[in-house]
Amino acid sequence: MNCFTLLLASLLLAALPMTASPAWPASGRVPEKLVFSLSWTGIPVGIATQEIADAGELRRIVSTARSNDWLSAFFPVDDRTESILEKSGPFPGKTRTFKMLFKEGRRVRDREITFDAAGRIAHYHDRVSGKRLSIALEPDTFDIYSSFFYVRHQPLEPGKSIYINVLDSKKLHRIEIRVLQRERITVPAGDFNTIKIEPMVKPVGVFEGKRGAYIWLTDDERRIPVKAQTKVAVGSVTAVLTGGNY
Repeated sequence: MNCFTLLLASLLLAALPMTASPAWPASGRVPEKLVFSLSWTGIPVGIATQEIADAGELRRIVSTARSNDWLSAFFPVDDRTESILEKSGPFPGKTRTFKMLFKEGRRVRDREITFDAAGRIAHYHDRVSGKRLSIALEPDTFDIYSSFFYVRHQPLEPGKSIYINVLDSKKLHRIEIRVLQRERITVPAGDFNTIKIEPMVKPVGVFEGKRGAYIWLTDDERRIPVKAQTKVAVGSVTAVLTGGNY
């Protein structure tokens, strides 16, 4: 899973059902495009993007992460995910399909998950190995990317946690997200009042983490992610907002 996926999308645990929390009165701006710079222990390593747009009755979320020339010389990264959702239920909607194509070094991962919300089942297909699985779902299960948009639209109070069901590849998780504190930070896109959150999962994959991740969201109705950071085996990986349409 690419660095930005890990930093933005780890989210859940078992407690109250999701419907117990009132929705945050956020704008839910669509379309939205965010552009991030990725660095490892201060060294630039690539660019990540996250974009959401409507297409008729459907909604589309596309996220990418690409290594820069320096990293590509010995470990090229070209990751892309796409979520297609119905515009119903909690924002951003109900996932129909989730596709990921990750090219990291010599490794390629090409997977697709089809969601049947009514039947509470998902169908997983690994296009590289040919493996297929059916996975039982809980009500209001999100894919890894749409889950983050859901979190952005919830009340975030320091000292409290929120929970959400996420299907990450072949496993269904219920993950806790801790709301830590308010901070004012500076990133290339500007100065922001933020709320710092901590998804309670350990990153894995190309930027495998030894600890969890931290995400800074703007402390307003937009809840724009302006910074994300995780510790890795050596140093840390950081994503900071550099621009976009938001």
